[in-house]
Amino acid sequence: MTEAYTIFNLVETSDKIFVYPSGGNTATEIIVINRVTDEISHSTNASQVQNVDRIRTIQIVGIVGVIHLIGGPYLLVIKSKVRVGEIRSHVIWQTGEYECIPFKRTNLHLAKNQVDYNSTYLDMINTVLSTPYFYFSHSYDLSHNVQSLDSNSPEFFKQSILERADGRFIWNHRLLSTFNNMIERGQKTKKHHRFCIPLIHGFVSVSNMTANARQFKFILISRRSWKRAGTRMFSRGIDANGSVSNFVETEQIVEHDGDMTSFVQIRGSIPLFWSQRPNLRYKPKPELQQAHNNAEAYAKHFNELNLHYGKIVCVNLINQTGSEGTLHLAFRDQSVESAIPNTRYEAFDFHHECRKMNWGRLEILMNRLEGEVQEFGYYIRSRGQIHVQEGVFRTNCIDCLDRTNVVQGMLARINLNNALRRMNLFMDNERLENHPDLEYLVKNVWADNGDVISTEYSGTGALKTDFTRTGKRTYLGALQDGYNSAVRYLKNNFMDGFRQDAIDLFVGNYSVRVKEGVDQPSPLENRTMKRYAPALFLLVSIAVWAASVISYFWNRDSPPEYLVYILFWGLMTFGTGGYMVYFGTEFVDNPVLTDSPKTK
Repeated sequence: MTEAYTIFNLVETSDKIFVYPSGGNTATEIIVINRVTDEISHSTNASQVQNVDRIRTIQIVGIVGVIHLIGGPYLLVIKSKVRVGEIRSHVIWQTGEYECIPFKRTNLHLAKNQVDYNSTYLDMINTVLSTPYFYFSHSYDLSHNVQSLDSNSPEFFKQSILERADGRFIWNHRLLSTFNNMIERGQKTKKHHRFCIPLIHGFVSVSNMTANARQFKFILISRRSWKRAGTRMFSRGIDANGSVSNFVETEQIVEHDGDMTSFVQIRGSIPLFWSQRPNLRYKPKPELQQAHNNAEAYAKHFNELNLHYGKIVCVNLINQTGSEGTLHLAFRDQSVESAIPNTRYEAFDFHHECRKMNWGRLEILMNRLEGEVQEFGYYIRSRGQIHVQEGVFRTNCIDCLDRTNVVQGMLARINLNNALRRMNLFMDNERLENHPDLEYLVKNVWADNGDVISTEYSGTGALKTDFTRTGKRTYLGALQDGYNSAVRYLKNNFMDGFRQDAIDLFVGNYSVRVKEGVDQPSPLENRTMKRYAPALFLLVSIAVWAASVISYFWNRDSPPEYLVYILFWGLMTFGTGGYMVYFGTEFVDNPVLTDSPKTK
């Protein structure tokens, strides 16, 4: 394998940007960016970075890629990293500080409105990069699970990490595409692979734990797919390619004394064409989109899953009545109609079965899945012997966040008990609950995983994490869920259009047009304050009405006109609020980068 460099110097001059490995007195490999022509090349001529008139020199830990905006190309680099831990003696890092460096030194070639649009696009990039969390390794392929890595040929490992990465989970894959045209002595070259870092987005935890006075590593990795990526209300269901929203592969790993086990689960949106656009109501009604070919997209989705994971059990946790009931019936009927081999549908009405906080009834679901838990097994490599995982559980609720994480955590707990016994860290009759300290740590890692995945999709931590953390549903947890639900409502209605645009820009669903704002209109022109006028008037009405009420009751000598004020502003509040709810879709923050398939 071509090893990646781990730290670099970046030198800016008036006409070039140089990036070369740090640590030696002489640069042996250099990436050269021409700030005049925008050409990127590879060189071994160290003299060109000596005695140059430098604007500045900084250290970076890797290149994320190049993004093309109105102001020209920008180089995205990682300036710092945070150590997460080690997997198989390879260090895993979480990204820290970033910088977006323009090829062009000024924006003098842009009109004023173009400068504003360009600044908005930069804000979008920063929004994505500031969303927790991105991870990488200079020597370990985080995009593949352990079974996938171990099943590959020696030729596979001769490739760089960038070449062999699983493209489903590399969020900066299109940002790196500019480097595919990098030139060395008139020929294209792939030597940027030692400089550029493939990033996964999701959650990674590496914990040193102890069972019966013996240490082992407990590792949890969640890899989010960039395909059909987006925010909770603007990215739902499936697309024509079979990609579903909020698709996440989660891998639980135990590493001890050279032995390793791996248990993989997946989650993803209901694999049908459906939407649930925000409209100011607390819970918009999900709607099936009948104009699309569900059968074809459904088949593509599950055929790909079969290819990657083997057998599939679809655990559908949504309500079987009410607004979610339509989706339940459609999912069930499509599973029967398509009859995908090695795929089974299992429905469990989570809210109905566990109503009144009777969460012990989740054991009913675990009992239904017990046969497949034993059949699928998990990957283990121990003392030269290998056993593979033969299938996965694909779990979903409406968001693939809260109920999903609870059930995935329970399945992972069953696996962990089996794995620790298999590795002789537990006796035959031992279980996780016999070790309260260990159980506490494992539960909190899974709860943290749920919170992070939820934040990345919905903007808040997960609901129901009190059960994941403690094994019990509590009233304090219910209050926290109420707070998170309120924050979700505000973000989904008034902030997520911008965040959806940011994701589409970052992953390459939308390409910025260089002449936006001059020869052709920019979609950012549609981001107008007009839609906020009724909302501002509503706030003013509420404030004036409240002030009138307080003044009337505070001052017993208030004139009778105050009752008229109270009535008038009460009617204004009621009327404006009713108007906004009735025309709700007009007042939410909708995406405007309409090249995105999720916003059509």
